[in-house]
Amino acid sequence: MPTSDPQLPGDGAIHAHGRPHDTSDGSNENTALLPSFLRREVAHEGESGRHGFHLRHFCIVTYKSSNVVSQYVNFLWPFALLAVIFRYVLPTHPLLVFGFAYVGMIPSANLLGFAGQEFAKKMPKVAGTLIETTFGSLVEIILFIVLIVKHRAPTEGEDAGNGDEGNLIPIIQAAILGSILTNLLLCLGLCFFVGGLRKRTQKFYAAISETGNGLLLVAAFGLLIPSAFYSALKGETTFGKNSLGSVIMKDKFTPEALQRDILKISQVTSIVLIVAFACYLLFNARSQHSVFHEVIERDEHGDLDREEDEARMRYTGTETTVALVISLVLATLLLIYLVEQIEAVVHSGVPDQFLGLILLPLVEKAAEHLTAIDEAYDGVINVALYHCLGPSIQTALFNGPLVVIVGWILNKPMDLNFEIFMIVLVVLGILVVGNFLRDGESNWLEGALLVIVYVIIAIASWYYPNPDVATSNGVEALAVSADSRNVTIDKALLKELLVIASLNT
Repeated sequence: MPTSDPQLPGDGAIHAHGRPHDTSDGSNENTALLPSFLRREVAHEGESGRHGFHLRHFCIVTYKSSNVVSQYVNFLWPFALLAVIFRYVLPTHPLLVFGFAYVGMIPSANLLGFAGQEFAKKMPKVAGTLIETTFGSLVEIILFIVLIVKHRAPTEGEDAGNGDEGNLIPIIQAAILGSILTNLLLCLGLCFFVGGLRKRTQKFYAAISETGNGLLLVAAFGLLIPSAFYSALKGETTFGKNSLGSVIMKDKFTPEALQRDILKISQVTSIVLIVAFACYLLFNARSQHSVFHEVIERDEHGDLDREEDEARMRYTGTETTVALVISLVLATLLLIYLVEQIEAVVHSGVPDQFLGLILLPLVEKAAEHLTAIDEAYDGVINVALYHCLGPSIQTALFNGPLVVIVGWILNKPMDLNFEIFMIVLVVLGILVVGNFLRDGESNWLEGALLVIVYVIIAIASWYYPNPDVATSNGVEALAVSADSRNVTIDKALLKELLVIASLNT
């Protein structure tokens, strides 16, 4: 007969529902989280009853996954295998490789999310939720890093261009904001919707909703500053003298100087936002441990499928590690294949902003969305809400700023100067979600409205022009001083005039 995982010396006894009793060392359910990390408590529901690695058991657990939807997702694994094959056998068919890699990312991200859940269940409650959210965001971090590494900076005198010309920074910027919007509008909307189909109303606690929404507003404010700074000053930039002899430098505030200032502001802001994320983790880990622990614990006791979930087979610690490694390697490979084909995808007619704002966030957030929706359907609305707000907070406070820091290290001009249209959508999305969270309960109608808002945004992003056509975060119009008068000249027209002047001299 299998025995449960042995309890480590010094650990408190584990209650039948996963809550530790008081122990001789004075620890109890209100003990701070960080000391729990050091004691390496193992929650009851995370026990597998076995040790080591067993291939048959590993395959069965992987197939059954965490819920029925995730189980069906496993039927998409052939797409991942075919994507790897087509990458080398059919290199002249980039759209085919992109399509198979895109679909194959779904089961890869699902396995990573499931392995993260299994690992989290072997940890204390709040620590487990934070770790699970972090593992779910690894795909996004890998995607951002691959994109910035593959970004090709234009040569001197050359326009940045679009994604089909190697300029991936607009796609990265759109993907950062798209990730937040996908979590707040699509994922949260589906959680409210499917949860409302099973229960007329679902109530959640202010400890999670208010804290999460407040942090998102602060993060949005930090992300908005570089864009607002640029928009306020881009009309005041002037050129130095050129072959026309009619452009005079004014206080040396050139477009290049403004771009340098924006880059510096973005880099420093990124450091500050990462510090804010560290404060958020510390807040969860120590200050409010008992509050979050009680909320999540109480929610899990109300899980409508609790008995079925507890009866599921579990990974051992070794199997969890193997699943994490396999999913990370596959996800990284498929993301590299995706990014390699972006130029062909944009060239085929898919707009940069639609690719970054809608397509990429949908696939890299697939595992988190499936988990959150399943939790909402089971009546665990607070945990589902945490899985929607938590990744959004991490994207805004850590993942986005991290790619700016990586670009800084690689000497690539990644900044937080987003398109005004995009950043306004994010701020409005946060305000809309905050308004729905204010009454402390949700229903299917609120969920449907959030999804409808997301669909409208997706439609608008499809028609949003590429950076070489129109942009709000590029110097497309420049003010120059001539004959003591301010004249605004379109950038394209100015280039044409300079060409004509050079031909005549």
